[in-house]
Amino acid sequence: MKGPAPRPAGGSQFPPVESLPEAVEEVEATPIDRSASGAMARLDDRQAQVVDHNTQRNEGFEASIHRIKEQVLPRLLERVDPEAAATLSKDELAEEFRPIIGEVLAELKINLNRREQFALEKVLVDELLGLGPLEELLNDPEVSDIMVNGPLQTFIEKKGKLALATIQFRDEEHLLQIAQRIVNKVGRRVDQTTPLADARLQDGSRVNVIIPPLSLRGTAISIRKFSEKPITVDMMRGFGSMSEKMATVLKIAGASRMNVIISGGTGSGKTTMLNALSKLIDPGERVITIEDAAELRLQQPHWLPLETRPPNLEGQGAITIRDLVINALRMRPDRIILGEIRGSECFDLLAAMNTGHDGSMATLHSNSPRECLARMENMVMMSDIKVPKEAISRQIADSVDLIVQVKRLRDGSRRTTNITEVIGMEGDVIVTQELFKFEYLDETPDGKIIGEYRCMGLRPYTLEKAKMFGFDQPYLEACL
Repeated sequence: MKGPAPRPAGGSQFPPVESLPEAVEEVEATPIDRSASGAMARLDDRQAQVVDHNTQRNEGFEASIHRIKEQVLPRLLERVDPEAAATLSKDELAEEFRPIIGEVLAELKINLNRREQFALEKVLVDELLGLGPLEELLNDPEVSDIMVNGPLQTFIEKKGKLALATIQFRDEEHLLQIAQRIVNKVGRRVDQTTPLADARLQDGSRVNVIIPPLSLRGTAISIRKFSEKPITVDMMRGFGSMSEKMATVLKIAGASRMNVIISGGTGSGKTTMLNALSKLIDPGERVITIEDAAELRLQQPHWLPLETRPPNLEGQGAITIRDLVINALRMRPDRIILGEIRGSECFDLLAAMNTGHDGSMATLHSNSPRECLARMENMVMMSDIKVPKEAISRQIADSVDLIVQVKRLRDGSRRTTNITEVIGMEGDVIVTQELFKFEYLDETPDGKIIGEYRCMGLRPYTLEKAKMFGFDQPYLEACL
């Protein structure tokens, strides 16, 4: 999301529909040169600004501390028992290290002031107990993504924009050691036999690791961080990610046990939206979440997270998402939430939605609501389930109530671009109707996109579900 914003005033779960205007931004935009010559000039500038980021090196205070660390670390390890050090906390280890570091610095004839010595202690403790250079980025609340492309290049995402980070690793061996430390903590491994691994950090952040020979530039680590403070639908509205009416509709959809598919591209905010919608679930409902690497953090008291298991060295013992969905149906769930639909588990989720597990949700990679439906059809057809296409389409039409399309725009902002209802079948085609749509209007000279959330003014087909929970009037007012 674009940044922290104050929670809207008022404690009502469904605030008055007309309390905010539909427009996203009121920005006086200076016209941009949109002529053919102006557009091509911008491309020429971009081409001229290409930089070889591999040649950039750390400079300044941080670089000098890291150089000193390289000298101190080998001598420090000679004086410390690694097994004993692993039993201490970071603060305790720093206290134990302080006099030893002083001795080593004296031997090396290196004089440091108080600030430099404190920074050196932190770097050494991170190296031994933490994740080395990554600790600095993991502790920065503004960083949402960390992408390590080999030991010499690391990119970060801040407010939706990518930037080159100042950190570097000693060498490929150092980076691989950090990657193995991450995946080993969750009982997985990454080596020549399994060069791919999904894992998570203690705070729930998602990690993907891929090592040579699959990665040609060295070990690659991709970390998706999650906000410490859970993001709600109201907060997303405050960020400008949706309008007031859209927020009201999504709240009612979550509370009224509508089956929702959240569609979007990588990094568009699908998991954030799923977490936000899950906060509207009744605390008395039993919710089971199923994921490859556990990312969802629900606030409900009766929540049971399940996670898949990769195969062992012999290629046996793998537990897939589909296995967990089938098993979850025997666990008396009120709702089943899938972190992401990728394959044949789509059929089992649709079956669950159709057999008394209303309010189930999932995310899916696609560029539009119509493409989302086509991908669901394809995923079922690519599995070993022998069902005619028409029957698959009908099951999707009967099961799914809403498709929420999210997108990360080129200015880094994440927007809810469509809220679409699935109505039913007309012949062999799934019929949908759009309730809300984000329309691009213009952009400011600094690249900030200006747009408007349009309400289509249609009577919602899912009004009956909202009526069963007493939300029919605010739902109707929000859509019209």
